[in-house]
Amino acid sequence: MKYICVFCGSSSNVNDIYKNEAKKLGQELVERNLTLVYGGGNVGLMGILADEVLANNGKVIGVIPGFLRKKEVGHNSLTKLHVVDTMHERKQLMAELSDAFIAMPGGLGTLEELAEISTWVQLELMKKPIGVLNVNGFYDHLISQLNHMTAEGFLKFENLKNIICVNQAKSLLEELIDFKFGSYSIRESIDKT
Repeated sequence: MKYICVFCGSSSNVNDIYKNEAKKLGQELVERNLTLVYGGGNVGLMGILADEVLANNGKVIGVIPGFLRKKEVGHNSLTKLHVVDTMHERKQLMAELSDAFIAMPGGLGTLEELAEISTWVQLELMKKPIGVLNVNGFYDHLISQLNHMTAEGFLKFENLKNIICVNQAKSLLEELIDFKFGSYSIRESIDKT
């Protein structure tokens, strides 16, 4: 495993606990010699995470659509920045470049990215681990909803087992590196947090 894609928010008006965990994740990526792949922005958690990796001499690959480059203030100091035409191309290239995925707290864009990549794994379009960094219980309600979807028969338990959910960056990276498909239980992860 060399490349970790991180989906996260572009809003700067968030609790410091999320900003601090973005910094910790950046430090943990560098410590393990992992390259960050992300949405290419210079604002919010995206910018904090990228800046932390770069400040610790790590590598960062950004992928941003041209129309968002100006709006999200595309990061100009990355190891590499890919400018693409559409949001779909952005997600596709991020997926192709990455060995694993992490969803940090974020808004609708982060939620959509997590849902789409989880669906691609479910459909066996790729076989790469997915982690949810559940900082401050941010994803507790989503985890409850996923468990409800499983209980009601809309989501197979074996697909739910392919999502790792942990509340600390260091633990999540360790779980991702050691992950075996079908061996994890999101319900067990709640007890770990």
